[in-house]
Amino acid sequence: MNFKSRVALPDDRESVLRVVEEAFGPDEGPTVARLVTALDDAGSTRASIVADAEGQVVGHVQLSRSWVDAREALVDVLVLSPLSVAPAHQRQGIGAELLRAALVEAEQIGSPAVFLEGDPGFYSDRGWSAAGPLGFTAPSARIPAPAFQVVLLPAYEPWMTGALVYCEPFWALDCVGLRDPLLAQLGG
Repeated sequence: MNFKSRVALPDDRESVLRVVEEAFGPDEGPTVARLVTALDDAGSTRASIVADAEGQVVGHVQLSRSWVDAREALVDVLVLSPLSVAPAHQRQGIGAELLRAALVEAEQIGSPAVFLEGDPGFYSDRGWSAAGPLGFTAPSARIPAPAFQVVLLPAYEPWMTGALVYCEPFWALDCVGLRDPLLAQLGG
């Protein structure tokens, strides 16, 4: 399938929310779609990118503003969440392309780092590293250490370490880390 990544347009909103809901399924999808809207409404969204296949939105990734509480100063950083690919279009390279496009956009914005919560088996093969060993603290104890990941960008400086502080919509919708019973199964 041919697709291209591009900046999301206002007319894409309904399609983006549909893709997010489908990708995250009936249990999590509605909440994650509300997160997309809440980040936009709060002015926290810094970039929204879609995968477009012949005029149809089949994937989406969002970058939102957060901070690292470094010893020297608060540092504006980005959080990549959510990353969504419509189920019928998964395993075709769309997610990897959206990640690449998001990092290009983050670098153009001037962010020193991009964080996410996700499967290290997927993200580590695409340039992401565990954030803890690099001097960052997860915003919640409910985020398993291997899932707390980062990409450092050219604007990063060694003093820019500390606790990641998510913007308010993540907390308001309880979209941070895992809850039991999954967290207990992972040893958290």
